[in-house]
Amino acid sequence: MALLEQWRNMAYDEQADKNKLQQLWTKYFQKEKDIYAQLLKNPDEVVKGTVKELAEKYGVSIMTMTGFLDGIDESLVERNPIEEMEEDTVVNLGFDKALLYKNMVAAEADWLYNLEEWNDIFDEETRKALYKEQKSSTTIVKEAKVYPNDPCPCGSGKKYKKCCGKN
Repeated sequence: MALLEQWRNMAYDEQADKNKLQQLWTKYFQKEKDIYAQLLKNPDEVVKGTVKELAEKYGVSIMTMTGFLDGIDESLVERNPIEEMEEDTVVNLGFDKALLYKNMVAAEADWLYNLEEWNDIFDEETRKALYKEQKSSTTIVKEAKVYPNDPCPCGSGKKYKKCCGKN
């Protein structure tokens, strides 16, 4: 069984004890935060290695590293083969800084997009702009409804029902 499948079976197990699952995620989020803090200190360095080597480098289990690789994958410049990944698969952590920040915002992971290390990468104005861009990209804007007696949006000056609203 590929590592990713094992991770997902463990982390998203519907039958698991809720307290154990909560503990797993609490520990995972702390480890994830620590890894991101280290990565963001040298954001232009592309960290490479096998899944096992990276787990050892960051002091986490293979399963935690698998979860991390799953989480960061959409933010990478060059995606990893996460579906077939095994311990000896070579992976990279070369991320797109703006995309990573926006994906953290999208995941509502404030413990990640508020990391102090971001201050050295983006100024406050840029972070606010990226935050706003991400939030507005998921906002649905409904166009104003045109009623029959409203002025026609085509600019003719006629009522909608007498202009473009005719069938």
